[in-house]
Amino acid sequence: MAARTTKKASKKAAPATRKTPARRAANKPKAATSAPSKTAAASGTPARRAADKPKAATSAPKPASMTGRLPPIVTLKHLAEWAGYNHDVPKKQAIAMLTGFVADIGRVLKKGSKIRIPDLGILQVRVRPARPARRGRNPATGEEIQIKASKASKKVTFRVAKALKEAV
Repeated sequence: MAARTTKKASKKAAPATRKTPARRAANKPKAATSAPSKTAAASGTPARRAADKPKAATSAPKPASMTGRLPPIVTLKHLAEWAGYNHDVPKKQAIAMLTGFVADIGRVLKKGSKIRIPDLGILQVRVRPARPARRGRNPATGEEIQIKASKASKKVTFRVAKALKEAV
């Protein structure tokens, strides 16, 4: 029985460092005493510095694709993950932003415009017109053959800027 009473007594007894005379006298909760009170300053006791310090923000862990080796193919999701980590943006929001950005680029390129990004280069669509069927010669035998017609095609091309060449 004596062991039980000592355990209960030790649980109820709080360390002396937690109770300060200013808080006991004012009978205020912990949250309200973030600034040093007048009674603590008047009595000469030091103000609690732990309450004055801002709490450190917990940073999100690094994405898995940033910790090890780079993946062989970097996807839009990888780029969004890295941008979200570096700029404190949630991953879903970063993916939505980059997806919208790519859609906007596609809309501009469909109109036949070029996109010039100074540090990266020029992105453009090259259009190859359709060609009709024609007659040609087999270079090995000299025999005359029929060449099929080809459809028109669009090809997105990218010319690297000098700054990007130097960075790589």
